[in-house]
Amino acid sequence: MDFYIRAAVSPARLAILPGAFNPPTCAHMAIAEAALAVADEVLFVLPRAFPHKDYTAAGVDERLTLLRSAIGANPRFSLAVSGRGLFIDLSHEARAQYDRATELLFLCGSDAAERIVNWDYGSADEIHKQLEYFGLLVASRGARYEPPPELQQRVRSLDLPFDLAHVSSSEVRRRIRAGEPWRDLVPDSIAPLIEANLDIWREPLP
Repeated sequence: MDFYIRAAVSPARLAILPGAFNPPTCAHMAIAEAALAVADEVLFVLPRAFPHKDYTAAGVDERLTLLRSAIGANPRFSLAVSGRGLFIDLSHEARAQYDRATELLFLCGSDAAERIVNWDYGSADEIHKQLEYFGLLVASRGARYEPPPELQQRVRSLDLPFDLAHVSSSEVRRRIRAGEPWRDLVPDSIAPLIEANLDIWREPLP
């Protein structure tokens, strides 16, 4: 895990926000800021490779530039690039960088939580084993996620101040391709950077 921004804190709880950030949106930032009510530090992580998809539109460098601008000077936000994208791999990479007593919480939306908990890992108890290494902090984006009773101690809900169900990176790209207004979906600081390279974001997904 290579850090580009490192918060000057020693967190008892670390919230990890992994993502493609293609591009970063207001939803990403709202989830990160809401997590500061629970965690001492939020670590944005951009994987160099994704487990279930390839890089499209902007590359790693372009996305890092946008994330740096979106994060700004918040002293409790960190930014890193990881070698892999699975939560269990990221948890091991983060554990090597933080105190062993630091609690790791992965930030995700309710749709992602559903996939993570119900994924076929090859054994019925694999998700239980993974949740011994980290917890999930699930942001409600349109629908509140209710974990199975046996996982409720390791999967917690994160309430957002307003509904962000309509905000996503794919919606930003769709609006750009369609020539529709998109700036209200991204942080003000990165709108000029996207505007300067609109052709990147007009690329259709395969």
